[in-house]
Amino acid sequence: MTVKNGQPIVEVGYHRSHGRTTLGIEVVRSRDVRDPARGGAPELGAHRLNFHELVLVAEGHAEHEVDFVSHPCSPGTLLWVRPGQVQRHFVPKELDAWIVWFTPDFPPPLPDSDRLLSAPFAPVRHQLDEPELARHLELVGQLADESARSAADADLLRHLLAALLLRIRRLPMPADTLNSYEAGETFTLFLRELEESYARTRRVEDYAARLGYTPKTLTRACLAATGHSAKRVIDDRVVLEAKRLLTHTDWTVASISSALGFAEATNFSKFFVRNAGTAPLEFRRNNTGAED
Repeated sequence: MTVKNGQPIVEVGYHRSHGRTTLGIEVVRSRDVRDPARGGAPELGAHRLNFHELVLVAEGHAEHEVDFVSHPCSPGTLLWVRPGQVQRHFVPKELDAWIVWFTPDFPPPLPDSDRLLSAPFAPVRHQLDEPELARHLELVGQLADESARSAADADLLRHLLAALLLRIRRLPMPADTLNSYEAGETFTLFLRELEESYARTRRVEDYAARLGYTPKTLTRACLAATGHSAKRVIDDRVVLEAKRLLTHTDWTVASISSALGFAEATNFSKFFVRNAGTAPLEFRRNNTGAED
């Protein structure tokens, strides 16, 4: 199998480009990041960050893909890409946007902060109307000004970021997105354990035992948050990672199967067909132009 466009997913760690290198936030303009005189931004191809990325579009129209979903972008589009999600490229060159990068531990403690910052079912894209865009641009501008100071105040930046995140929290949910922000502690703990263990077990009973709940309790929590059973949530997480590996690496199906905890590649293939509606290699061909 030769993958024309599939390359290893680049894992990008957080690193400030200027000022206090230990500060867990940076605010930049996309056009400045691309400027060769400012060091430029490498063409990363498929990559995932270990920090959060907020993109607020000021001008331009383009599409930006996150985890196999192409998001239309125009003035007022707000994208929130969370750690671990895969983007195909940097912010499209057709867009002039503000970008806020911050580490998971930088925001101050907030009510429901875990659900706000790590909810995998939270929407990637919001479209702001003009008044809401103006409010968000004002907050991002204040963050940018303080972030650029040589003696930037970390406490002030935390509070400004908190104000921005809470304003995002108040945005209407897209019609096709279930509001897992409102999920309770059980669902939040389950998601945290799922991120740690999805490659080792797909059994609801195992997660329930580790968390001290019954399987029925986990399923009730998942149904309330997502409309799906706990088993469906687990399987969807495994399928997502499989799609990432099929598209962005040249690993064999057997290697991917092993990495995701399947004893046999045939079992993985049956699982993938059942949940993704297509065979693994067919999915790879459709998404990468791979050749046998």
